[in-house]
Amino acid sequence: MRKNAGDINYSVTPEVLEAHGDKVDVAMNVRIPAGYMDSKATLTATPVLVYEGGETAYPSKTIQGEKAEGNNQVITKASGGQITYSESVPYNENMRVADLEVRITATKGSNSLDFEPVKVAEGVISTSANVAAQGIQPTVGADEFQRIIPISKTAEILFLIQQATVRNTELTKEEVKALNDFIAEVKEAENKEFKGVDISAYASPDGPVDLNTRLASQREVAAKNALNRQLTRSKVEEAKDAEFFSLKNTPEDWEGFKALMEKSDIQDKELILRVLSMHSDPEVREREIKNMANTYKVIADDILPQLRRSKMSINVEEIGKSDEEISELAANDASALTVEELLYAATLTDDVDEQLAIYKKAAAQFSDDWRAHNNVGLALYKKDDLAGAKGAFEKANSIKANQPEVMNNLGAVALREGDLAAAEEYFGAAAGAGAELDNNLGVLAIKKGEYDEAVRYFGNSVSCNAALAKILAGNYDAALSTLNANTMEVGQKYYLKAVVGVRTNDSDMMFSNLRKAVELDSNLKSRIATDMEFARYFEDATFKGIVQ
Repeated sequence: MRKNAGDINYSVTPEVLEAHGDKVDVAMNVRIPAGYMDSKATLTATPVLVYEGGETAYPSKTIQGEKAEGNNQVITKASGGQITYSESVPYNENMRVADLEVRITATKGSNSLDFEPVKVAEGVISTSANVAAQGIQPTVGADEFQRIIPISKTAEILFLIQQATVRNTELTKEEVKALNDFIAEVKEAENKEFKGVDISAYASPDGPVDLNTRLASQREVAAKNALNRQLTRSKVEEAKDAEFFSLKNTPEDWEGFKALMEKSDIQDKELILRVLSMHSDPEVREREIKNMANTYKVIADDILPQLRRSKMSINVEEIGKSDEEISELAANDASALTVEELLYAATLTDDVDEQLAIYKKAAAQFSDDWRAHNNVGLALYKKDDLAGAKGAFEKANSIKANQPEVMNNLGAVALREGDLAAAEEYFGAAAGAGAELDNNLGVLAIKKGEYDEAVRYFGNSVSCNAALAKILAGNYDAALSTLNANTMEVGQKYYLKAVVGVRTNDSDMMFSNLRKAVELDSNLKSRIATDMEFARYFEDATFKGIVQ
C-alpha cells in the first residue's frame, strides 16, 4: 500500500486555500482505486499545513478495509471508494507561504507504517486578513463648545383694563429693574453684543374685538417706547436701527387665557376648558363663559388682568474665546477653561501627543465627566497603546455606564486584540455611537467571513476596508469604484486595485497598481512577492521586477 500510494487521487477545493473568517477551510475529495485497499488494513490520513516556523494539522480521517476492526468508513479492495473531507483550522500569518500535505499512517494488526507525505496544495490566499487595523475607528466624546451663545432676558409689564399707558409702578418692579441691569451689563461687556428686541403685546379676550385690536396695538407701541428710553439712556447704538425691534400683538389672547385656566383651581375650570375646545368663535366663547356669573367674576379679577400685558425680551449674543486664546490657555492655564473649552481645544491640533496632554488636563479638572477619560483613551488608542486606552475607556464607563461612544471604543480595542466575541458584545451595546460603529461592525463582519454583511455595514464608505469587503464578496466593479473615490495615497489602496486586476484577469491593471503600491510603501514588496493572489505571476519577469 505504501509502494502504490501514488495511485490515490486527491482533489482539493479551492486549489489554493483561502483564509476566511480567520480560518482556513479545506475541502478534499479523495479517490481510492480498486485493488488498492488491503481488506484488513486501516489508514489514518492527516492534512497538515507546513510553513516556516511551524505547522498546523487538520483533524485526521480514518478509513478501513472491509475485514478490519472498527467503525470507520469502509473502502473495499474490489471496488475502491471515494472520501469527502471538509475541515478548518485557525489562520495565522505564517500560513501565507505554506504547503498542504497529507500524512498517512497504515495499520494492520499490530504493525503500522508511515507513508511519505504527499503535497496536495500550495499556499494560502490571505486577502481577507488584510483588514487595515487603523481602519478600526474609536469614537470621540464630543464637546458642546459654542463660540456664540444666545442669551435672552425678558420682563413683562401689565396694563389696566382698556388702557395702554405704562404705569410707573410697572417700570419700577423687580423684573423690569433686572432687565435694565441686564442692558447695562451687556453694554459694558466686551464679549456681548445686542442682537435685537422682541416685543409681544396682548389684550384680554373680553370686550369687543375692535377695541382689543386697538389696545393690543397701542400696548405694543407703549412697551417699545418705554424700553427704547432705557436703551437710549444706556447708549445702545444698535437700538437706532429700525430693524432692531421685532413687534407683534395679539388682540384677544385666548391661548394665554387657556394656559392660565389650566394652572388655576377656579370652580368650573373643566367646563370652561371644554367651552374653549368646542367653540372657536371668540364671541360665542365670551358669551358662554360670562353665563357662568359667579365663576366669571373670579376670572375677571384673577385671570384677565394678567392677560393685559406686553412682554419685552432683549436678545444678546455672548462671544466666546478665540481659537488662539483657547489653545494658549489649554497649554499654559487650563484651569481658566471650562470642560467644553478644554475638550474643544484638543480638536485644534492634529498632534496626538498634544491632544493627549489636553485630555489629561480635562480628566484631572473634570474627573466626573466621562468624555474626558474617554478621550484620553482615544489619544492612547491612536498611539497604539491599547492597554492604556482600554483602562481609560473602562474609567469612562465607570463614570457613565454603557455610553454608546465608550462601548464602541471598548469594542474597537477588543477587535484589535482579536477577541471577536467581546468586540461583538460591546458593539451590540453601542447603538447610537455613529458612523464609527457601522465601520467597526463592517470590520468585524470581514473577520467573521460575513462579506455581504460587511458591505452593508460599510455603506457608502470609501475606505480600503470597505473596498476589501466588496472584493471578498466578489463585487469587483463596486470595489474599484470605492477605491477610485478614495483620495488617500496609501499603498494598501493600490494593492487592492491590483487584486481586482488579477481577479478580473486584467494584467495591465494589476501591474500598474502593484508598481504604485510598492512606490508608496516599499514594505509591501516582500508581502506581494509571496502573496498567492499573484501566484501565477511569480515567474513573470515584469512581476519580479516590481517586487525585487
